[in-house]
Amino acid sequence: MFVAMLAAPALDHRLHRLSLPYYAAIGGDVLVGFGFRIIFFVYKENTFAAAIIECYPDQKVISTGLYARVRHPMYMGAIFLLVGMALALGSWSGLFVFFLFMPALIWRIFDEERFLAKNLPGYRQYLQKVKYRLLPFIW
Repeated sequence: MFVAMLAAPALDHRLHRLSLPYYAAIGGDVLVGFGFRIIFFVYKENTFAAAIIECYPDQKVISTGLYARVRHPMYMGAIFLLVGMALALGSWSGLFVFFLFMPALIWRIFDEERFLAKNLPGYRQYLQKVKYRLLPFIW
């Protein structure tokens, strides 16, 4: 999906499709920077953050920093990054691909929570403590 997020804007440009206005690109740049900043703080707070869902013997539940507000702050950062990337590249198709990607991300969140609740001590209590999965005050 990430490759499609890059390919769609490139095809929009190549085929001279309708593009977004320049101020959308500036807003997209801001969102990309914000998304990278969130991801930076996630890696700083949680050294176990990885692309593969697994548990390590010395792993513990992280409930500080952004993890005190949402259960999946790295995915939150990725959302800002991916939406910002489509806007920064001026692509309607990139936004369309992002929305196609969302069901897979939501499925992964449910799968990750199920796995961690089963395999990581203290995660069930964390689920009760932190209400929001992805976006504070929304979901």
